[in-house]
Amino acid sequence: MTGGDAMRKLNRLRGVAMVLALVTMPAYAQYPTRPVRFIVAFPAGGGVDIVARTVGEKLTPRLGQQIVIENRPGGGTTIGTEMVARSTPDGHTLLVGPIGGAAIAQSYYRKLGYDIRRDFAPITKIGYGTIVLVVPPGLGVGSVKELIALAKAKPGQLTFASSGTGALIHLTGELFKQLAGVDILHVPYKGTSQLLPDLIDGRVSMALDSMPAHLPHIKAGRLRALAVASRQRSPQLPEAPTLIEAGLPGFQSNTDYALYAPARTPSDIVARLNREMNGVLQQADVRARLAAQGIEVSGSTPEALQAEVLDELGKWERVIRNANIKQE
Repeated sequence: MTGGDAMRKLNRLRGVAMVLALVTMPAYAQYPTRPVRFIVAFPAGGGVDIVARTVGEKLTPRLGQQIVIENRPGGGTTIGTEMVARSTPDGHTLLVGPIGGAAIAQSYYRKLGYDIRRDFAPITKIGYGTIVLVVPPGLGVGSVKELIALAKAKPGQLTFASSGTGALIHLTGELFKQLAGVDILHVPYKGTSQLLPDLIDGRVSMALDSMPAHLPHIKAGRLRALAVASRQRSPQLPEAPTLIEAGLPGFQSNTDYALYAPARTPSDIVARLNREMNGVLQQADVRARLAAQGIEVSGSTPEALQAEVLDELGKWERVIRNANIKQE
């Protein structure tokens, strides 16, 4: 073999080695190659949208690509959620959405184009917000115990407002009915802003709703906070007991936020997103900005998020079945 032939053979071997290195290179080493979309199945300005924009801004420099927020509301969050389920599993289209709300949709809707257990790769829990039990002062009750006593004395006469049938806030009210053993009439509205005037004026008796919209009215004395539905008391309402402390063991319901990828997304991409997102969630300015919205940051492993999804599925399926709630 001449010297030229040997050199050409060596160059061919080097080329093959380079191709093999690229083929075997972990997916995360090439990821992301273009902007990453955060799909939010809610309108702009709400809690999920605020969370997505807050963490997306901080994730951009860590990934080296822009995080683009796309609001795809409709169908009780199912339109945007299905869009992610059907997207290419390469880490460039992700879902920022609820945990409990996703579990409720799985049980509430008769026909879904996806399965939250099968069609998503959990990445991390982001955090959770507080649900507060509020009543108008004119109702004349100052504690959960007094509210339950009044409801039992007037079966079917008290009402609870929600931001829509079949969603988390409605199901939280149904959970209260079941655990407290009371008969209270559900009054659905199209959103919190629509129910607030009737609640403040006493045309409905109570609501178990996301805290931020109610907090100014609680501080002003227009509403009375009897308890919170989280496991721990809220820093914004330290005097309000949890519903567990108030005598309803096992009562827990939160607004919550998590990051998901489509199923079959490479595990090394999921691992990188989990690592980078949990790094974002440790930043003091992120925690402070979300805390101002009543959202406590948590973070998690993918496995812990999946376990929570399965727990929520079981809990809300029982509530829906026991309350005989049907899709409208």
